[in-house]
Amino acid sequence: MSRDRRYPEEVSGPFESPPLSFIDRTDREMKLTPYDGSKEDKEALVQMYLDFDPSDRAQGIPPGQESRIRTWLDTILSDECLNVIAWDDQTVAGHATLVPDGDAYELAIFVLQAYQEAGIGTYLIKSLLGYGAANDVRKVWLTVERWNRPAVGLYKKVGFETSNAESFELEMAIRLHKDPT
Repeated sequence: MSRDRRYPEEVSGPFESPPLSFIDRTDREMKLTPYDGSKEDKEALVQMYLDFDPSDRAQGIPPGQESRIRTWLDTILSDECLNVIAWDDQTVAGHATLVPDGDAYELAIFVLQAYQEAGIGTYLIKSLLGYGAANDVRKVWLTVERWNRPAVGLYKKVGFETSNAESFELEMAIRLHKDPT
């Protein structure tokens, strides 16, 4: 229920908006781009999710079967959502999305296991938040399993604050712009 969600008063950022490039901790040159709506981008994302380690799934996403992956992607790749892709040459290494939810957006991020712990998630989240801020997104929230310490640490480092810790999941939030007064 977004009306009960608490957001920090302070604005976080600024965050750089894609496209951008960086060298990850294993010396791979990574490129971050907004999803461009092309069939090539979509098929590359489908392949990433087919390769996704089932043990890295949380809260039922991403789905495991190709038909369900395609249906799910049809939803989150719609014009209402904002998407950023992390590329290692022609391979999708990670994907992050902002999905509208009332007066805010929900963030979800996925990085293939072979690319985890290389700094890609940090760049991916920051560039997605920069892309969101450039598109007038004001508030973003997410949920994370409380025992997922690497993810919780990453979100805190970027500027997310815990807004609800009453279940096995933490709800975290960030503000990108002040609300108009």
